[in-house]
Order: sequence, then structure tokens, then C-alpha cells
Amino acid sequence: MADTSARLLRLLSLLQTPRDWSGPQLAERLGVTTRTIRNDVERLRGLGYPVHATPGAAGGYRLGAGASLPPLLLDDEEAVAVAVGLRTAAGGSVAGIEETSLRALAKLERVLPSRLRHRVGALAGYTVPLSGAGPTVGADLLAAIAGASRDRERLRFDYVGHDGTSGPREAEPHRLVHARGRWYLVAWDVGRADWRTFRADRIRLRTPNGPRFAPREPPEGGFAGHVAKGLEAAVWKYSVRVTVRAPAEVIAARVPPSVTVEPVDEHTCVVIAGSDTPHMLALYLGMLEADFEVTGPPELVEIIRGLAGRYARAVAPPSG
Repeated sequence: MADTSARLLRLLSLLQTPRDWSGPQLAERLGVTTRTIRNDVERLRGLGYPVHATPGAAGGYRLGAGASLPPLLLDDEEAVAVAVGLRTAAGGSVAGIEETSLRALAKLERVLPSRLRHRVGALAGYTVPLSGAGPTVGADLLAAIAGASRDRERLRFDYVGHDGTSGPREAEPHRLVHARGRWYLVAWDVGRADWRTFRADRIRLRTPNGPRFAPREPPEGGFAGHVAKGLEAAVWKYSVRVTVRAPAEVIAARVPPSVTVEPVDEHTCVVIAGSDTPHMLALYLGMLEADFEVTGPPELVEIIRGLAGRYARAVAPPSG
């Protein structure tokens, strides 16, 4: 009986991996016959585990989703990862799941072996959450956005802008990204025909969802990179697009990774940079060691004109 129980646990561990197992493969792994595997699968089904069987050469056994949640079998690292995730969720940026996360964490820690309980306790005792890092988002909203992304359905929603005004939007949702304490939706804005990043806490969904859509190629840099680029640009008070008379690869080697360099042709590129003051932008552009053209913002244009006159006077020959 003990051998059967141990074998069932090993079989369950294999079936929980995201792949199909043929009967001979499972039999070889467990050192039994295929008939024993069939009997063990029936035992697992009797215990409430929904083991699906697909016939054919490409088929096999797979653990599916059932009507109720049967016990899960986790290895040491998985158990620690789940405990840390639950503890993070209890004080995280998803509203409405704090109490549920704590209940699940309490159940998990009760059954953890002492060696794992100490590891989880150490993480809890020597990490300090940063309160107020960002606005919370309802779990129902995140689930609805994720479901629309999975099912490739357009979202209709009202979006609250930085100025507090709200307007209707329609977008094809592709990914949710969590960064700097906030949740962001990366979606193809139908009205603007371009990729846009929306803060999830400013989204007010309308129902029902729109028609289905075909998935698009990710934006340049991927979904996470698209959000990161937008956040880098958003932190600056002043931003500028400058045409530089030099090849993109030459300028890219002279600027930090946070500065975007877009090639125009083999002799010209566009530099997208930002700073808290236009004075710093003017000095920074002068360090590119290439001719450039600036059309705005007006504060930057005036400062560059002033610097040009000052530098010209600094090297002008003395009068008389």
C-alpha cells in the first residue's frame, strides 16, 4: 500500500507538468507496466483529479481542470515561491485579494515542513514593503482585461487622462505589465492606429466587449520594453525630439541606454531625450559632437540661442 501511494504521488507530479505523457513513457519513468499506469490513473480520478486521456500516436495523459480543486503536489522550490507570492499579494497593488491571500498563506504555512517554513519566515522578517508605492487595482478589473487579451476581444472603456478628463477608447488588449507599483495595459488603440500604454487604475470598462481581433506583432522592444520606454520619458519635465546630422550608430554609442536614437537615413537620426531643466538639455545636446536642429520646446530654443551668442562672443577677436 505504501508503494502504491508513493507511486501515485510520483505519477501526479509528472502529470502536473504542462505536457502530454503517453502510457509507455509513464510506465518507463515509474518502472511499472502500462496496465498499472491505467489503474493508477483511475485511482487519481477517483480522488478527484481530472486526468484526461487523448487517444492516438500524438495523444497521452494530461491533468486538466475539474469542477473542484483537488490537493496540489508542490516541490520545495514551488512551495516557497507560492508562499512568497501570496505574502506579496497580501500587501500588493491588487485590491480585494489581501484577505484571501492571507487565508491561503496561513493554510500553506501550516503544512510546510519546518525547513521551508524557516525560509519563508526569513523572507518575511527581513523584507520591508514600501507603502503607497502606487494605486491599487481591482482583481476583477485585471481578470477582465486578462480574459479579453486571452480571448482576443476588443475592450471598450472610458479612460481618465492626466488632467482628470475622461473619454471613450477602444483597444485591442495584448499584455498586462506591472512596473513601479502600477499595472499597465499595452494595447493597440483602434482610434489612433498605434500602440498605447494605459494605466489600469484609470480604466473604466464598458460591457460587452467588442469583436475579436487578430494578434499583432509586439511593439519595438517587446511589451515590457514598450512600457519601460514610456516610463523613462514620463519622468522628465522636458522632453525633446532633435534631428542630428550624424549616423544613428555613432550617436547611439555616445548616449546612455535611456535615450532613444531613431535612424532617418545613413547620415541622419532623431534623438529623443529628456531632462528636468531645458538648460541641461541644451548642454547635453552640445556634447553630441554633431550638428543638430531643434524646433521646440520654446524654452529650449531660447536657451540654445543664448548659448550660441555667449559662445560666439567668447571666441570673438578683441575689438580695436
